Amino acid sequence: MVITTFDQKLVEWLNTFAPGDWPVGNLLLVLIALALSTLLCGLIGIEREYRGRSAGLRTHLLVGLGSTVIMIISIYGFPLFKDANGDPIFTRDIARLAAQIITGVGFLGAGAIMHRNSGVKGLTTAGTIWIVMAIGIACGSFNFILAIAATVLIVLVLTVFKGVEKRISKKNMVVVLTAPSELPVVARILKVAKEYDAEIHGLSTELVEGDEKLIQCTFQVIFGSAIQGRPSEFVSRLQEETTAKNVHLLNEH
Repeated sequence: MVITTFDQKLVEWLNTFAPGDWPVGNLLLVLIALALSTLLCGLIGIEREYRGRSAGLRTHLLVGLGSTVIMIISIYGFPLFKDANGDPIFTRDIARLAAQIITGVGFLGAGAIMHRNSGVKGLTTAGTIWIVMAIGIACGSFNFILAIAATVLIVLVLTVFKGVEKRISKKNMVVVLTAPSELPVVARILKVAKEYDAEIHGLSTELVEGDEKLIQCTFQVIFGSAIQGRPSEFVSRLQEETTAKNVHLLNEH
């Protein structure tokens, strides 16, 4: 059973729409793909721009439109030469350029990821760069409904689901603590964690150079019990026990 979509019907009609032997339908199809790619990728780019991310509106538009243009070139840009009998001289793989787009944009997205204080920033922006590439490919291959549906879901993920993520991760926080290095800082951190029924994960230490010998500890705290008001208590107790010079929360909501 062959399933025909609305997009396919539209593409078939426009590809055969040639008044006066002029392939106007192909031109209209290309313009629709470019306009839709601009609109959909622009919506995602606006959300990133609004949140002040390093990759904003222009970056997402360029990635999305570039992917669309490359897919259109892959479909229309290489004439299919035929022999005297009307048979193609060679075959071509339309999806080959799409595979190269995915590889190239993967490197671009990796450039948006930064490591700072043992934390990772930019993963969501890297993901949006990658997804606008996919939307651009969908528009360039004339899968318009798929591109629209994907954009709606992505905007929901970036907006509505952000609140859900905060509620889920409220029990977890990443702490950066700076304290005198001559003290058993790690042992005292574990002691306080035990008092508050908390688990310590990803603990890393680093000596801080300066006039005073300090050690910087970065770790994730996961509370196992009800924590209404407890994170602030935990931080105060931690600062008191370790005589910390500074306690900073990376993902306090």
